[in-house]
Amino acid sequence: MSWDWQVFCEDTMSRTAVQGCFGKGGDITYLDWMLSAWGWTVSVSLLSLLLALVLGALVGTLRTLPGRPGIVKLGNAWVELFRNIPLLVQLFLWYHVVPTVFPAMKAVPGFVLVVLALGFFTSARIAEQVRSGIETLPRGQRYAAMAMGFTTFQSYRYVLLPAAFRIIIPPLTSETMNIFKNSSVAFAVSVAELTMFAMQAQEETARGIEVYLAVTALYVVSAFAINRIMAFVEKRARIPGLVAASAGGH
Repeated sequence: MSWDWQVFCEDTMSRTAVQGCFGKGGDITYLDWMLSAWGWTVSVSLLSLLLALVLGALVGTLRTLPGRPGIVKLGNAWVELFRNIPLLVQLFLWYHVVPTVFPAMKAVPGFVLVVLALGFFTSARIAEQVRSGIETLPRGQRYAAMAMGFTTFQSYRYVLLPAAFRIIIPPLTSETMNIFKNSSVAFAVSVAELTMFAMQAQEETARGIEVYLAVTALYVVSAFAINRIMAFVEKRARIPGLVAASAGGH
């Protein structure tokens, strides 16, 4: 078996070798294509993560509001709905069903629909982590905020949520890595991310080993980078006494 890594230096149209492996004057090599697909993967992941963090923090907070059983039930329903439906099914619902029910959604690009599907799916998981983080905090923090005259909104904004997010950084690291890997479902709706590149490039070049190894390497590098960045954030944001107390409680 012989491997031919020069396949990435070939023009995608003419299949001729391109010096330097990067296309010029409108030419696109397989290396260009793969890096572009990597960019789409990163874009989908980051936008989905941003959406998931906003929604997850909101829903997770609503699930801990004292004296608001109706709102708590709505938050629980959100988590159970989006957490228990497979991601690929949710993506197809956004892509095929929602535009049928709401015709205006037909003009929305598939890229945006993938971000919505992945963001909503991950928001349910982050909401559970936020709820757990808030409930892990000593009750004295909530009472202290109330004693200082903080409203419920101010208590969450200035006291509870900042501390809770510091506690849940480790599981958030896993979710960030998962959202990057889960972005591969975008190929199902023709978003030109890494998995779609690998499938099409393998068919065109018949060099599946080289193509899939290169794509795998990009996924591994990305996941490792996320892990290192989040580890740095965790180290800087750690509250030693609070984290130790929460760990001991479990």
